[in-house]
Amino acid sequence: MNVRPDKSFYPSPKDAMEAPVEKVAFTLMLSPDFSQPDGLAIVDVDPTSKTYGEIVHQVIVPNKGDEFHHFGWNACSASLSPLSGHAFVERRYLIVPGIRSSRIYVFDVKEPLKAKIHKIIEPEEVFEKTGYSRPHTIHCGPEGIYVSTLGGGGEDGTDGPPGIFILDCETFDIIGRYEIDRGAQSKHYDFWWNLPRDYMVSSEWGLPPQFENGVVPEDLLSNKYGHVIHFWDLRARKVTQTIDLGEQYQMALEIRPAHDPVKTHGFVGVVVDTTNLEGAIFTWWQKEDGTFEAKKTITIPPHPAETDDLPPLLQGFGAVPALVTDIDLSLDDKYLYVACWGQGEMHQYDVSDPMNPVLAGKVEIGGIVKKTKHPNGKEFGYGPQMVEISRDGKRVYWTNSLYSTWDDQFYPGERGAAMVMANVGEDGSFELDENFWVEFPEGYRSHQIRLEGGDCSTDSFCYPSV
Repeated sequence: MNVRPDKSFYPSPKDAMEAPVEKVAFTLMLSPDFSQPDGLAIVDVDPTSKTYGEIVHQVIVPNKGDEFHHFGWNACSASLSPLSGHAFVERRYLIVPGIRSSRIYVFDVKEPLKAKIHKIIEPEEVFEKTGYSRPHTIHCGPEGIYVSTLGGGGEDGTDGPPGIFILDCETFDIIGRYEIDRGAQSKHYDFWWNLPRDYMVSSEWGLPPQFENGVVPEDLLSNKYGHVIHFWDLRARKVTQTIDLGEQYQMALEIRPAHDPVKTHGFVGVVVDTTNLEGAIFTWWQKEDGTFEAKKTITIPPHPAETDDLPPLLQGFGAVPALVTDIDLSLDDKYLYVACWGQGEMHQYDVSDPMNPVLAGKVEIGGIVKKTKHPNGKEFGYGPQMVEISRDGKRVYWTNSLYSTWDDQFYPGERGAAMVMANVGEDGSFELDENFWVEFPEGYRSHQIRLEGGDCSTDSFCYPSV
């Protein structure tokens, strides 16, 4: 334990933006056919280094079949909350769940080039102590580590709804379920909060039979995937309001609240509108009476395509949907980055007015039909997927794999792992860095990224920016 708060904990988003620049990134590697164990790659992102853009260390786990997906820190700026009992912990450990195995790994990355496994929580313990399975999103909160799950109990994860459980941020013992009253919540995906205002927002994707073996076309066309967002009283641990975005808005995924806690709005991405194949972003906000509203503020139309250029799943539509699979918001709450995984585009929206976003920039790379190459001439398999923004907002990193079985449906054949970075200029200009390209070991794909000292989808802040 430290005797003072970790230097990488920041009271406000503005403080975090002025912090030292990241020199390493942590990226998950997954074996899509489970023939190799998954791993954690430490990537050099210091442009002055001789190993810039290279994997300088990796930790391979002892088990196969985990499918690493999302991960997060044991502690972050949320520890500075007045409600915290953990203000003096370190941002030292990365919590990495296996979305298929329900096994959880704790990596000690205090010395990134000597990163190692600190603890393994076996799936039997997760099942016994929570009744949940398929752990997914990790958020460091004031009182511990919040872990969302995509499955309930039973072999197929449908014995009861999924939810959230909490880990101790020092011992990594499972404390127990978060929910007291879940209201209408029956599926799960992402969640995040506004700590001072004491509310949480969560979203829904689907239950394990709807995603583990790929998208189920019948369920998608019948609008049976998630299309609601839930608002929670964070401390009372109960749902206070549920907003149905509309049943055609299938797969409400990433939740991105404004970072400045004075603001009461945020964004949620929707993979596809089944009536017209559009991607969508909704802005949600809190009204003066404490209730919430949501409105669609961004639409991304499908691109017409020849049948022969499309995977079987899309041939009947004659078009490529955007497939909005990730979004991320810069710490100054100005730019929202939207991954259009199907079309091979990363969009940059100016959301200074959150009700009227403006497309400010766009990078094309990969894509089902476009197959746009990187400026260095290399093939970028799949499309832009998990996106992460540096604290100062000047660098935007992303990888290309969505989820093994979905990769195979939309992009048949092995396309390889990739991680790239785009620079953002003072004027908001947005373009790929032609010198940054990460090579991954053969047989692996790459998913989520975390940055040294925190990033734009890690920390939640307790004090306003000035």
